[in-house]
Amino acid sequence: MANTNRTNRNLIEGNPALVVIDIQASTFIDDSQHRSIDNMPGYKQRMLNSRQAIDTARSRNIPVIFVQEVHRPDLTDFGRELDGQEDVHCLEGQPGTELAVREMDFRPEDFHVRKRRYSAFFGTDFEILLKGLKIDTLLLCGGLTDVCVHYTFVDGHQHDYFCRVIEDCVAGSSTEAHDAALNAMEYLQTGARCSLEDTKAAMLSFRNET
Repeated sequence: MANTNRTNRNLIEGNPALVVIDIQASTFIDDSQHRSIDNMPGYKQRMLNSRQAIDTARSRNIPVIFVQEVHRPDLTDFGRELDGQEDVHCLEGQPGTELAVREMDFRPEDFHVRKRRYSAFFGTDFEILLKGLKIDTLLLCGGLTDVCVHYTFVDGHQHDYFCRVIEDCVAGSSTEAHDAALNAMEYLQTGARCSLEDTKAAMLSFRNET
């Protein structure tokens, strides 16, 4: 290992927030064989696993922030997003674009950030919210591991947050892409990859001292 001077970190450093990335209704209402975005096997179950993290966070008064990708129907805000493997997706007004309200127990009083790009930081008020909540650690779940989760993690890392990805609660466009993204995130912050059980245990032990 190149860095022999790294500091061993706790799973949760300071104040945490659970960030639920793009768990939207289409995951649970669209069983089409051909989707606008490829999903790895077991995608739906991994999204459902996130509910355990959400329920645990709520029990410890840890903020839960729902992030939702949404695009204008005239496609003017897609930019270069359709130049790759993804087809048109997450259009305003379509049922599948809504948050998975029932499955994730989304509540009107929950924090909700809408985004037009992959990263939750890009062109949103996400960081303003994090600063207002005095957040230090981002606990990430949702999809896609190799796209929106990865890019949000990288931006969080570059903004000096402690970033953790709950690997049982994320899923990629393919198994290979999922694994590669997890490895890339672990490279940036040792200990970034966390199991759901370890994350729940850390949340249950959390004491807010602010």
